[in-house]
Amino acid sequence: MKPEINKPYLLEKLQEIVSIPSPTGFCGGVIDHCEKLAQGLGYSFARNQKGNGLIEVEGEDNSYGVAVFVHVDTLGAMVRSINGDGTLRVSTLGGNMFATLDGEYCAIHTRAGKIYTGTVLSTSPAVHVFKDAHTAERCEDTVMVRLDELVFSKADTEALGIETGDFICIDPKFQVTPSGFVKSRYLDDKGSTACIFAILEHWKRTGTKPKHRTLFVLSTYEETGHGGSNIPAWANEAIAFDMGCVGLDLAGHETKVSICPKDSGGPYDYGMTGRLIEIAKELELQYAVDIFPMYGSDAGAALRAGWDIKAALVGPGVGASHGMERTHIDGLVNATQLVLAYLG
Repeated sequence: MKPEINKPYLLEKLQEIVSIPSPTGFCGGVIDHCEKLAQGLGYSFARNQKGNGLIEVEGEDNSYGVAVFVHVDTLGAMVRSINGDGTLRVSTLGGNMFATLDGEYCAIHTRAGKIYTGTVLSTSPAVHVFKDAHTAERCEDTVMVRLDELVFSKADTEALGIETGDFICIDPKFQVTPSGFVKSRYLDDKGSTACIFAILEHWKRTGTKPKHRTLFVLSTYEETGHGGSNIPAWANEAIAFDMGCVGLDLAGHETKVSICPKDSGGPYDYGMTGRLIEIAKELELQYAVDIFPMYGSDAGAALRAGWDIKAALVGPGVGASHGMERTHIDGLVNATQLVLAYLG
């Protein structure tokens, strides 16, 4: 029988989590919020040295341990330098598709705690001025941030307190459509992050617990490849609860949960993957089994770090990854039900 998921709660927490800027390396605010959510449901919350959030849940049998990775860090940028006219050069955080960033609103967070707004633009931003406005490449070297401040020189911008290394956070533009689609940047992986809180809410509401000792790891450095590189020694296996890919020859869709037997790091555990497929069939979930050749996960990071674990990868289908992403409430629910049933 499919576990009942609190859809309004899931979507509400997703919007809250998406709305808190958290480019990789700048996740303090979203981790603080997740701590409040976990404690509000009666679960303890801890942090490791790199800032990952840790929610441990006692199981019916604590002799076996399962780690579940989600990541709260997103793409973004840093101030690389200040141009002579007061605009900002950028340094990418993660694999941004800069063509989708041209014209996006953003916020610059200084180390002194000030926040300034701006817009990401091409360095040839006006068709009435630049002959190559339509054709110029959009990449790290050919975009800038135009500040919403009266600045005309490098000195003017420096006087605001903006410095090299300040974080640039892009407006996610979160929306839920009447047809159930969720449109937003950074559903990778804040979609699955909201799903784990729906799992915790289910256990709290039903007075149940997982089969085994379970640790939810809210990773803060997945986009740079090392978020999941450290886990407790008691973990026997790990699930990367990330996003499912959509497109080309893939069977995945925004309404489905994706189960990935192999990504760029090679195959995941045969038995775990088979069990996930078996559960998806038993519960009659909308699901797809797909290989992701241009993909890596926190579970892969844990394996490369040498942890003696088995690992698997699942997630709700997300279209246009690293761009203007989209999923569907059905995909989020299918993914939540699958992981919840697997944890028991």
